[in-house]
Amino acid sequence: MQIRSLIAAILLAGVPSIALAQSKPVKIGVLNDQSSVYADSQGIGSVIAARLAVEDYAKNLGLTVEVVYADHQNKVDIGASIARDWYTNQGVDMIIDVPNSSVALAVNTLARDLNKVMIGSGAGTALLTGKACSPNTVHWTYDTWELGNGFARAIFERGGKKWFFISADYQFGKDLEAAASEGVNKLGGQVMGSVRAPLGTSDFSSFLIQAQSSGADTIALANAGGDLSNALKQAAEYGLASKFKLPGFVFQINNVQALGLQATQGVFGLMPFYWDQNDASRAFAKRFQELHPHKIMPNDMQAGVYSAVVHYLKAVAALKDAGDGRAVVAKMKELPTDDPLFGKGTIRIDGRKIHPVYLYETKKPSESKGEWDYFKLVATIPAEQAFRPLSEGGCSLVKG
Repeated sequence: MQIRSLIAAILLAGVPSIALAQSKPVKIGVLNDQSSVYADSQGIGSVIAARLAVEDYAKNLGLTVEVVYADHQNKVDIGASIARDWYTNQGVDMIIDVPNSSVALAVNTLARDLNKVMIGSGAGTALLTGKACSPNTVHWTYDTWELGNGFARAIFERGGKKWFFISADYQFGKDLEAAASEGVNKLGGQVMGSVRAPLGTSDFSSFLIQAQSSGADTIALANAGGDLSNALKQAAEYGLASKFKLPGFVFQINNVQALGLQATQGVFGLMPFYWDQNDASRAFAKRFQELHPHKIMPNDMQAGVYSAVVHYLKAVAALKDAGDGRAVVAKMKELPTDDPLFGKGTIRIDGRKIHPVYLYETKKPSESKGEWDYFKLVATIPAEQAFRPLSEGGCSLVKG
């Protein structure tokens, strides 16, 4: 208990105490996949991260905060129905996480129409800060443009000139493939072909065979969660890691834990957070792991929930009101971001949260010092280079 109190004190350093007269608690809804392919990537871990942020900041900011959660089952109709009920009947002020880009786009529209807040910390599609941008939405951890272009350059510089895509067959996979293909072509590489795999695919053998025969030197896996783990497992069984470059665009610590270091050799991950980055990330990870039912370490998207909730609470406290979603998001954009996990940053007019991104490579088994010691830092992409230029997104909020 003393250790936890000390950690909380460190995290709260520099946060002013703000007295806030509340008529009702601020209510945050974590909406994600609790039972399927993204359950470990987000799931209950995102709920834990949100609750830790509330524990660390709400009282000092003078806020009473409630966190609820639900499983959207990766279905747009279910996700939209939950979000509408939360916003209109259950008093939820802000919905966060929302992995599955198709669900996120639906919630994005609801938040705008009902003047609530959505923070896409687990959502991928860059449309959220592009043509679908909204004054009620912030896109936090990553997006398909950042991953696609970042990986295209990183892998191209390491010899990956000819690409074949195995992509998730919904908005996220399509956006990611398009962004990476554009990046590869701009660099002078070639896209040799692509296939689309339905969400929840268990057998990737036919897709991998097509990739092998395409003439590509890079098999790009534009999927995530359990689907990515299944694809990597079968690629390892076929001995493809020694023959092809295998960028896993949303490759996380969960994938390594599921497959082991040997089966994930040569795989790169691009992320803004790793649990073993520094003292603050390690302190957070220890608390998170103690609370998680499977005792796993947090990934970047779960850390993104913590980071985003912290900033949201600061904006609500500054306004002394959570009821006007547009005003809260405007205040979030006005205030510089600063938290123990993502450090200092900003939120652009299009809703894009800006921060550095790090390229990691899976360690060799001989390099790992123990369980969860999985990644080594390869390169840093500065914040100003990591995300799509403001002028290229097509967001209606961007003037001129």
